Amino acid sequence: MTSKQIDEPAAPARQIRRRPKNRRAQIAAESAAAFGAHGYHGVSMDDIARRLDISSAALYRHFPSKYALFREELLRLSGLALSAVELPPEAEGWSPRERLDHVFDAIIAATVTNRPTVALARWERRYLEPADFTEFTGQFVTAIAALRGLIRDVRPELDGHDRAVRAVSVFAVVSSIGDHHASLSAKTLAQLLKSTSWALVDADLRGEPSTAAARRGADLPQPFKHELLLRKAVELFHERGYPNVSMEDIAVAADLSAASAVYRYYRSKSDLLAAAFRRAADRVSAAIPTAINTAETPAEALGTLIDLYVAGSFDERALTFVYYAEFTHVDQADQVTLRHLQQLIITEWAKLVAEARPELSIGEARILVHAAFSLVVDLGRIFGDDGICPQDLVVRLLQTVTLGRPLPR
Repeated sequence: MTSKQIDEPAAPARQIRRRPKNRRAQIAAESAAAFGAHGYHGVSMDDIARRLDISSAALYRHFPSKYALFREELLRLSGLALSAVELPPEAEGWSPRERLDHVFDAIIAATVTNRPTVALARWERRYLEPADFTEFTGQFVTAIAALRGLIRDVRPELDGHDRAVRAVSVFAVVSSIGDHHASLSAKTLAQLLKSTSWALVDADLRGEPSTAAARRGADLPQPFKHELLLRKAVELFHERGYPNVSMEDIAVAADLSAASAVYRYYRSKSDLLAAAFRRAADRVSAAIPTAINTAETPAEALGTLIDLYVAGSFDERALTFVYYAEFTHVDQADQVTLRHLQQLIITEWAKLVAEARPELSIGEARILVHAAFSLVVDLGRIFGDDGICPQDLVVRLLQTVTLGRPLPR
């Protein structure tokens, strides 16, 4: 060895950056988290690449488009729903209630584990392409049918429509935890969701039909132009999704000559959306003082609020859906105001639930109020006005969720 070789410093070892073996899974998980936080239209491929600290080119090597990532997550969620209703071989020796209890545990566990993205399946699925939407909904329909069959084994006296409503209600209540950030320990949350699911199965939902009916749009007087614009905008947001509606579309629907005419009443499309949200929140909050002041018990006050909430939701189905599905598209400043108002409403309802059911904490009561609000939307979306789930039945279901049983007539 020469002196030169001894004196020369060793060259630094070259660092080789190896691609993780699970890179595709990492990308899918990170994109799902982004979609869950901001919605499908609120996320770009560049956003996902930045979250992963990789180049966009590296991202495209694994997935050809943002839609491919979105599709993968939604089909994964629908597949989980299908898996949750499958029974193990040993279930052959179980009683009907044991089998249903096992499935409740599986549905709840899958939902709690995937809470950050559950809302995608509820509100963003309409952005799936037709073939994917068919596959997605087919898996959920199969899961609901399986749950309906398990409910039949427990309650054979119920008719098919009744079992279907209860099965949909269980899925709606459990998945409602994806719509908010109210927190409980995982164990307490799972116990609460399961006891509520059992209440929905065991409840006697029979009752005398009410003479009250929701007002239909045809019965309402012709609104002022700003009201007409708001109504038409909400209908379009409901039908197409907020990102797919332009001010020109709203102008045409309201029979205005040009989009510029809309700006006489609303500053922007986002302003229209915020106005719709304030309308929905004001409708619910305005009823609270009167219901509390005129009721003799917390349960009675809550019963009044449920009656009014369901009636308003039936009257304005599109607005009720848009309130949940399009919140991320409201301007940030308006989001802060609207969230504060929503929290006040949830708190007032939760206080009544906790007073009527002293065994519940205020945190558990909040979860149940969120579930009740969400249930109205899901029942309306799935059953509409086909007579399977009329207004009075929805009222009794909400009473069961919040109070543990329907109120006596």
